[in-house]
Amino acid sequence: MGRNRNKTSRTPIEPSVSQQQSCYEGERLLTMLKSLQREIELAKLSNRVLPEKIWFKQQFSIGVNEVTRVLERMTPCSEMGGESAQQPLANPSELQLPSVRLQAVFVASDSNPRWLTKHLPSLASSRKVPLIFVKDKKGGSLRLGELVKLKTAIAIGIKARENGINQLVEEILHGKEVNLGTDCQELGGVSDAIVE
Repeated sequence: MGRNRNKTSRTPIEPSVSQQQSCYEGERLLTMLKSLQREIELAKLSNRVLPEKIWFKQQFSIGVNEVTRVLERMTPCSEMGGESAQQPLANPSELQLPSVRLQAVFVASDSNPRWLTKHLPSLASSRKVPLIFVKDKKGGSLRLGELVKLKTAIAIGIKARENGINQLVEEILHGKEVNLGTDCQELGGVSDAIVE
C-alpha cells in the first residue's frame, strides 16, 4: 500500500522538475563540452589580470559543497504564496551582501556514493536553477573536472556573470537539442531525490 501512495504522490511533482533537467551523453555531451571549453578559453584570454585559480572561482562554484552553499544562499522561489516573505531574516546585514546566482548546475551522474548529489535536484528546483546531468562511460566527473582544470568534479555551478560562458549555457538550456537524449529518470537515484 505504501508503494502505491508514493507513486501517486510522485506524479504531480515530476513534470515540473523534469522540465528543468537535461541529460547529456555520447556525441551530444562531447559537442557541449567542447563548446564550453572553447568559451572558457576565450573568456580567460580576455581577462589576463587574475590568476587562473581565482578566475575559475569567480566564474564557477566547483564541487558539491560549494554548489550547495551557493544554492542555499539564493532566495527560494516561493510557489506557495510567499512563505519566505513571512519569515524574518536572522541577520539584517544579509540584505547588503551581493547575491551570487547560479545560472545552471552541471552534475556528474556517476557520483559514488549517490547520496552526495541526492539533494541537488530538489534544492536547485526550489531556486529555479536548471540541472544538466553529465553521463559518460569514462566518467562524468572526469569530464566536468577537465572543464575547470581539476582531476574530477562531481558538480559545477555556472555563476550568472553575463559573459560568453553564460550566453553559451543559455543556448544549451533553450536550444532545440535540450529535449533530446537520455531521460533523466534513468540515472538511478535522481527521480528518488525529486520526491524526498
